[in-house]
Amino acid sequence: MRKVIAILLFLSALSNSFGQSKNTALPISHLTGDFYVYKTFHDYNGTLISANAMYLVTDKGVVLFDAPWDETQFQPLLDSIKAKHNKEVVMCFATHSHDDRAGGIAFYKQKGIKTYTGKLTDEILKKENKPRAAFVLPNDTIFTVGQYKFEVYYPGKGHAPDNIVAWFPHEKVLYGACFIKSASAADLGYLADSDVKEWKKSIKKVQTKFKNPVYIIPGHEDWTNTESLNHTLKLVEDYLNKPSGKK
Repeated sequence: MRKVIAILLFLSALSNSFGQSKNTALPISHLTGDFYVYKTFHDYNGTLISANAMYLVTDKGVVLFDAPWDETQFQPLLDSIKAKHNKEVVMCFATHSHDDRAGGIAFYKQKGIKTYTGKLTDEILKKENKPRAAFVLPNDTIFTVGQYKFEVYYPGKGHAPDNIVAWFPHEKVLYGACFIKSASAADLGYLADSDVKEWKKSIKKVQTKFKNPVYIIPGHEDWTNTESLNHTLKLVEDYLNKPSGKK
């Protein structure tokens, strides 16, 4: 009887998990401590694609790493964070200029939230006449917000010429966004702005600088496998070893 009950409970949990990922526009998952990963969804060429982003709850407010890809979720994300943690979002970092990362800059800036991008991202947004962040990081920067310290780091070109990552040394959380492909990714995906040769060098810089991450958050697909950075390097090397690999 216990076995039957256990199986039923497992199937129920599986069903709930599946239902959340398929039917909830803004699923939020606990990562570790005060770290949370959230997903949003976007119709890209007729296919619904998910994007991962992250937020950190501190004594001084919530720090958001990348905005929702779905603009209808800009405000619901703030509402969900307020309801769940009774705190306001005080900072928002966009990890590169693509819409799945920087698309919420104008909205959050208008809300009085401090918005940040790297210098290269700011230059691209300016050139494309898109909303720019209030604060521009001139180089790699260490922040202390409440009880947490983290580093925002530009490793070099990769998925995009301006991609940055965030590293939390005490918790060993590496937020890679689209610089890192999911361990479940079959290929490198969108490469219109990529420099795959440099991407290989940039990955190795990250591996050298930020050792033994316990959690790694890629920009899309599954984020639970910590082999995602190694997998990204393999995908890059496979691409470069093909006759068609020209970048």
